[in-house]
Amino acid sequence: MEQPPPSDPSSRSRRDSDAGAAFVLESKGEWWHAGFHLTTAIVGPTILTLPFVFRGLGWGLGFTCLTAMGIVTFYSYHLMSKVLEHCEKAGRRHIRFRELAADVLGSGWMFYFVIFIQTAINTGVGIGAILLAGQCLQIMYSDLSPKGSLKLYEFIAMVTVVMIVLSQLPTFHSLRHINLASLFLSLGYTFLIVGACINAGLSKNAPPRDYSLESSKSARVFSAFTSISIIAAIFGNGILPEIQATLAPPATGKMVKGLIMCYTVIFITFYSAAVSGYWLFGNKANSNILKSLMPDEGPSLAPTSVLGLAVVFVLLQLFAIGLVYSQVAFEIMEKQTADVNQGLFSRRNFIPRLILRTLYMIFCGFMAAMLPFFGDINGVVGAIGFIPLDFVLPMLLYNMTHKPPKSSSIYWINISIMIVFTGAGIMGTFSSVRKLILDANEFKLFSSDVVG
Repeated sequence: MEQPPPSDPSSRSRRDSDAGAAFVLESKGEWWHAGFHLTTAIVGPTILTLPFVFRGLGWGLGFTCLTAMGIVTFYSYHLMSKVLEHCEKAGRRHIRFRELAADVLGSGWMFYFVIFIQTAINTGVGIGAILLAGQCLQIMYSDLSPKGSLKLYEFIAMVTVVMIVLSQLPTFHSLRHINLASLFLSLGYTFLIVGACINAGLSKNAPPRDYSLESSKSARVFSAFTSISIIAAIFGNGILPEIQATLAPPATGKMVKGLIMCYTVIFITFYSAAVSGYWLFGNKANSNILKSLMPDEGPSLAPTSVLGLAVVFVLLQLFAIGLVYSQVAFEIMEKQTADVNQGLFSRRNFIPRLILRTLYMIFCGFMAAMLPFFGDINGVVGAIGFIPLDFVLPMLLYNMTHKPPKSSSIYWINISIMIVFTGAGIMGTFSSVRKLILDANEFKLFSSDVVG
């Protein structure tokens, strides 16, 4: 079992023989590369869930929660970056979230807690990316061959094969060009879908709109917390230290520029997708707005060519997202199995990398085929994974490293955020798991339909 790293500068000598750091998390990037990685980690097809989120919150609370989450996460990631810079100036450059938590908090259990949460996030997102990519292929196939016999799990298998090939790109830094393309793809499908929603809303075939919430007060509460959990999952990434590790040292100030790039794209895409989709469908919004625009019954609400291109853009970006969130798993595997004294592409290192990464992708693909719960997985992962790592730990780590006076506003802002989001995470976990259980009544192993 991997042990917590020592917090003193002598730990640097260990990293000289750390294959996970040397091979997967090599530090050669510039701030714009970090911006590409961050954008891919946050701005993904999960934004197509935002109209569904507004369905559980309504206009006012939807805007409020989306804006609050945006402000808090930017603030949180900025604090995390400052904690990493603080440790770097003290001679301890941490390239892994788990090392940072173990150093600052000085607790062995926290080290393993972060490993568990990161693993849940990375695996959950990996499964979700493959599942949604398979669904994209299924959508295109159904349009071209309405009576075709291929099932969802067969498309998932196709996606998994492509992911196995792409996963052999050896380092996080080697994804920089793919993640630049991912940034443009996210803008591309957002503009296409927003245009499709506006066009459909102004046409004579526009669906009737009803923005009312659920009639039961308890159902409204559960739906609201599920929606908050999904927003947390959409804004979360849980791998900021690993992304900052790709920056060529010193990293001081570089992540702020990367965050500004990322949040510019977030502002453009998140609000436009949420507003246009909820405006068009109201409380009938599906957990994937593409499915709402292409209903199972009745005509499509947008030109097939427009929706088809959007689906292709989504599909291509999902490969990048799956790769980004696999990097922590790859780093852990190669820390244990690779030999840093031999070359990255030596037979000694290439063969274990090929086998382990292939097995990891096969596992994610199998789980995606077996458990098609895309919308529900978002909520559970957000509540259990992203909220602790992105809304609680950064504030705690900052207060412990920078030690702001207890009379200062920043100290109490951090404490307040920690308390509020701990409560939201607990409630979100209950509501998300509740929805998962309710949807399980409709669930069949290896179903050809995505539930939620």
